[in-house]
Amino acid sequence: MTTHDKVVLDRDDLRRTLVRIAHEIVEGNPGRNGLGLVGIHTRGAVLASRLHALVGELSGSEVPLGDVDISFYRDDVDAREPGAQPVVHASHLDFDLSGRTVVLVDDVLYTGRSVRAAIDAIMDLGRPSSLALAVLVDRGHRELPITADFVGRTVATARAEQIQVQLKEVDGVDRVLLQKPESK
Repeated sequence: MTTHDKVVLDRDDLRRTLVRIAHEIVEGNPGRNGLGLVGIHTRGAVLASRLHALVGELSGSEVPLGDVDISFYRDDVDAREPGAQPVVHASHLDFDLSGRTVVLVDDVLYTGRSVRAAIDAIMDLGRPSSLALAVLVDRGHRELPITADFVGRTVATARAEQIQVQLKEVDGVDRVLLQKPESK
């Protein structure tokens, strides 16, 4: 963490936020037999796993969990870093999507391009009855007409700023940072 970083959510805030999102998912889907959670690699998959445990605890029923890799569905790979190759993960979807409400889970909603790619990936794997989106942080600046159904925190950002979600399973710590560019 640099002096230009601001903690948006600490460990306890992050836990409370996920509990609230889990409550909203359970309340919004009373017939949980048709519900499935699918996380977008990498941090969205970790968050989906955490939500899976919370939704199961709150509902008393097992909800299917999967994760999806969107590397080959991105339309902006060339725009990110010249010459950079995407890191490819395996997708795991061990349940039938047909007739289910699938809640896609991601860490940060920004332009909407990751979510569009995830929708394409899901549709290649099956035909859910509906899709919903749960995100930990919505930072605005949409390029596509995509909104989240379940939002942990909305953070107004400038385009030059970044939201960095750090999760214990990946980064060794649970927190969300707002990173401001260093002034010159």
